[in-house]
Amino acid sequence: MLKLVIGNKNYSSWSMRPWLALRANDIPFEEVFIPLYTDDKADKDRILSFSRAGKVPTLIDGDVTVWDSLSIIEYLAEKFPQATLWPEDRARRAHARSISAEMHSGFMPLRNECGMNLHRPVGAVDLSDDARANVARVQEIWADCHSRYGKEGPFLFGAFGGADAMFAPVVHRFRTYAIEVRGEARHYFDAMMSLPAFQEWTRAGLAETLVIERFETV
Repeated sequence: MLKLVIGNKNYSSWSMRPWLALRANDIPFEEVFIPLYTDDKADKDRILSFSRAGKVPTLIDGDVTVWDSLSIIEYLAEKFPQATLWPEDRARRAHARSISAEMHSGFMPLRNECGMNLHRPVGAVDLSDDARANVARVQEIWADCHSRYGKEGPFLFGAFGGADAMFAPVVHRFRTYAIEVRGEARHYFDAMMSLPAFQEWTRAGLAETLVIERFETV
């Protein structure tokens, strides 16, 4: 069985991405939880025992080890083609991968100013101009996908897929920091909030003991 090594559901947005890709597609896996931010050498050593990169998430499939959220999603897409994590159409698949890569490597002002913390009381913060530009770009992506593919389903490319897994933590950030979601982008926001796997992750994150008063910025 696949083994997915993750950090705290409350904080670890990167862990959330492949976890959702697996859970939302009913792909069986064993979850291995390693607490983050404990200053405990044993926890750090446990992470290193799975990946020399020293970070979560990490996917173990027999003698294959994959780290980095987007790389894990790519691996799952190849191993489980029936899950259709990427669209079958080549042009749509290129679109999905492009926005996923944009999320993977960009939006740093939004990440830094609106860190992942499910325990944080919902409330707005003053955002910089750069973070507001990030917010606008995210909503532009969601609205554009809905206008193109919304007739085929509520997610970015119709059915839930790899791109949705990559954007899922941003939905939490928008909720936590009371960021208004407008127009066609709202359809996507509501669909993600209603996804059973998304709700399962959220419940588990809220049930975790609050380890530290900090926000993850990834």
